[in-house]
Amino acid sequence: MSEGDAGSAFPPQPARARRPQAVLFACSENCLRSPMAEAFGRYYFGRSVYFASAGVRRGELDPLATAVMEEVGIDIAGHRPHTFEDLEDASFDLIVTLSPEAHHKALEFTRTLAVDVVYWPTLDPSAVEGTREHVIQAYRSVRESLAKRIKVFFDPRSAAPRDEP
Repeated sequence: MSEGDAGSAFPPQPARARRPQAVLFACSENCLRSPMAEAFGRYYFGRSVYFASAGVRRGELDPLATAVMEEVGIDIAGHRPHTFEDLEDASFDLIVTLSPEAHHKALEFTRTLAVDVVYWPTLDPSAVEGTREHVIQAYRSVRESLAKRIKVFFDPRSAAPRDEP
C-alpha cells in the first residue's frame, strides 16, 4: 500500500506539513552545529532534500565536531565554513536556526523572501568547560539531539509532533 492509500498507516499530510525541498541550517560560525545538522540531513534524506549550512560569521571547523561525527560514521572534515553572504542561492523553503544570533540574521536575510524560518535552540558545546570527557559529552549530546530532531522533523511519515514552520 502506498502512502496515502485508504487504510495506510501514514495518511497524506497537508501541503504545509510536507517535507521542504531545500533547507538551510544556520548557526553563529558554521563550524560546529550547522555542519552537523547539514550532514545529518544528507545522511538521512540523501538527495531527496537539498541541505546546506551557513553562519553569521565564518569560523574554523571545530575538530571535536569532526571527531564526534566520525564516531557515528559521518565525515564532515571536508566542510568549509561560510556565511549567509557566501550563499550562491537563497532559494530555500526553510531555514532552521540553531543560535539566537543566526535566528536574527535569518529573519533579516528573508524579510523579502517567502521562506519559513524556525528556531531550534541548540547548546554551543564549545562553550562548555570542564574535563575533556565532559566537553566531549556535550558535543555528543548536541550531535544526538540534532540527529533525532532532524530525523523526526523531516520525515513526512513521522507521527511525532513537529514544530510548524
